[in-house]
Amino acid sequence: MAGIEIPRRRRVRSARPVTPPPTVSLVIPAFNEETTIERCLLAALRQTQAPREVIVVDNRSTDGTAAVARRVAESHPGAGVRILRQFDVQGLVPTRNAGFAAARGDIIGRIDADSVIAPDWVEHVSRAMGDPAIGAVTGPVTYYDVPLFGSSSVSDDLVRRPLWHLGKSRCPFLYGSNMAIRAQAWRAIEGSACPDHDDVLHEDIDLAVHLKETGIRVAYVPRMRAGVSARRIESSPSAFRAYTHRFNATYESHGIDHWTLRAPRHLLQGLFWGLRSASSLTPSSATRKADADLGLSRKV
Repeated sequence: MAGIEIPRRRRVRSARPVTPPPTVSLVIPAFNEETTIERCLLAALRQTQAPREVIVVDNRSTDGTAAVARRVAESHPGAGVRILRQFDVQGLVPTRNAGFAAARGDIIGRIDADSVIAPDWVEHVSRAMGDPAIGAVTGPVTYYDVPLFGSSSVSDDLVRRPLWHLGKSRCPFLYGSNMAIRAQAWRAIEGSACPDHDDVLHEDIDLAVHLKETGIRVAYVPRMRAGVSARRIESSPSAFRAYTHRFNATYESHGIDHWTLRAPRHLLQGLFWGLRSASSLTPSSATRKADADLGLSRKV
């Protein structure tokens, strides 16, 4: 009709489906870790993005590791804390594998029982692994019982990042105290990953080598932060040399040799003597504050 304007229909755009972030299971192998497991678990539960589950795998502990873990689980019902027993054989690799087999998340986070992950750790892991081309990630750490480093969030990153770029063309590395692997990527290498019956390899670097050989990308995520203990510097010099020799043993077992891959071993050997002479292992001010934030009134 004249004088009447008929409004046009607006085209309604259909909303794009929102893809949920990948879920993260945390696996923590543990052997006689009653003094560290509580802090580790509390940090894992105080996350900006909750993990799907937190799995402690007790490997023949003779102390109160399992009891402490159960106490944390009971005080956080519904948080998905599970305590498994792997008593068939002593060793990190079979214990890790038992946890990986039990994990139900899209991503399997792998940390140590003395690791204290940052509150946004799961969030950054999930975000990084939102890229389907990435099969595993690792990040920097601080050493919370070395006052020299305990207050700096970038102390390890300043070294680890150059080492990553130096060696990534030959073979990227993973750090078992602070890493995550896509469940699908783990299944792709599970059958070929070294069982390390003689306990002479770095199991985390072995995983990185197998991922590279399979064509699966490993990425370094600077914001994926965790604190760890530097308690290994309390080892005897001969025991520490044997520990650092695992770098060579792991690469040699795969027929890999290049000077860039030997750099971490020499760096650690230099740090060993420097840290031993600098100070004894005592909680830093940053550690004491973190303990207070976690509700820990005592040193653990």
